[in-house]
Parts: sequence; structure tokens; C-alpha cells
Amino acid sequence: VAVAVEPDLQQRLGALAAQLLVAAALHHREQLRSRPVADLALAQQAAGDACLAFKKGMSLGTSLARTRTKLQAGEPLVVVALGSSSTTGFGLLRSGGAFPDVMKQELLRLRPSARIELINSGRIMENISENVARLDSDVLRYKPDLVVWQLGSNDAVWRGIADNAKEMLNGAVKRLKAANADVILVDLQYAPLVLLTSRHAKMEKIIAEVAREQNVGQFPRFTLMKKAIDGGV
Repeated sequence: VAVAVEPDLQQRLGALAAQLLVAAALHHREQLRSRPVADLALAQQAAGDACLAFKKGMSLGTSLARTRTKLQAGEPLVVVALGSSSTTGFGLLRSGGAFPDVMKQELLRLRPSARIELINSGRIMENISENVARLDSDVLRYKPDLVVWQLGSNDAVWRGIADNAKEMLNGAVKRLKAANADVILVDLQYAPLVLLTSRHAKMEKIIAEVAREQNVGQFPRFTLMKKAIDGGV
């Protein structure tokens, strides 16, 4: 996924997209259990490489000015990942494979001298209101430069979308911006449970509108996963 920073950084941040898709694929564990561990690792890498092909023409929709400045200056970059199961890495077959960990690994591979502190503030099964309730204790207290917020799937699938969901999200994003943090909203998975009702379309619309109105990044996970699945990955 293209990010409005330096071109080489744009390319490597695409690995975040690959890991999201690999993580989703690993939920089909019955197809993977028969593979030796070494073969499974190779299969994951191959799937990740294939997924990168589907990022063409996609963008976060905005720049990450503070992140760019910190990296260019060689200053410490504090990244907080907020969200639910996808953020924690729930369901993965190996540790260190959650998408926030992979994002950090890729940034360090590109910039070995970078000083990146990653705080994973994901909690399984949380919805937007529960994420928002933890902003002070689990996000803002770390004084983040970048907040990557994965959200919406539990609201759409399990918990229901609150009548004031957009207002809650708008208010939370404003607070993050007021703290001088870059923000990326990671939208829903493209998965059978998510597609069961029309709520996913409503949630996607809310996330897109808030990202556009607040001029923050939107990682198009839903679209990216659909393109990959339609492409046979």
C-alpha cells in the first residue's frame, strides 16, 4: 500500500498488507496442520509475496508527516497499535507474526538504524467503544507518533454498530490528532462472517467518512483482501 513518504518506504510498508492477508488465511488451520513447520513458513512467505501484487493503485489517502519527519531525522518513533484480534495476532501459528510486529520488522529492515518503539494495545473481541475507552490508558500515555487503529469487524459481526459510532470515532481521531499523532484506520476484513449481513457496508462507510473528514490514513484491508481472494491468492 502506497504511503506518502519516501518511495522505498512506500514499497516496504506494503508488507503490512501482505501480513494482514496471511493472518486471515491462517484461520483456515485445517488446511495447514498437515504441513511441516518449515514448509508452512515457506508457504506463508510465498503467500505474502503474492499478496503484495494486489497493492497496486492503492493508497492510505494522506501523508504521514510526523512519521516521515521522525524517520528522516533518525529520531525515536513511537508506534501504538490499537485494535482487537487482528492486532493481537490471535489465531496465528507463530509468535511475532501479528501485523504490527511485521510492520516494525519491515521498517527496521529498510532502516536498520531506525529507533522504533512498538506498543501493541490490541485486545481480543473489543469493539469501537471499548477501544475508545482505553485511549488515555493504552494509547495517549505513550505519546505516540503514529497510531495504527484496526477497527470495525467486531462491531459489524458480533456486537452491533452503535448509533453514535461515527461520532465516537470522530471524537477519538480528533484527540489523537490533537496529541500530534499520525493516524491510520485499518478497516474490516473481507471474510465470510463479515459478509453475512449488510452491517459491514455501513461500518466501511463510517470508517471511510471519518478518514476523509479528518484527513487521516485509511488502510483498505477489506478491498485489498477482496482483490487478493478474487485473484486466487
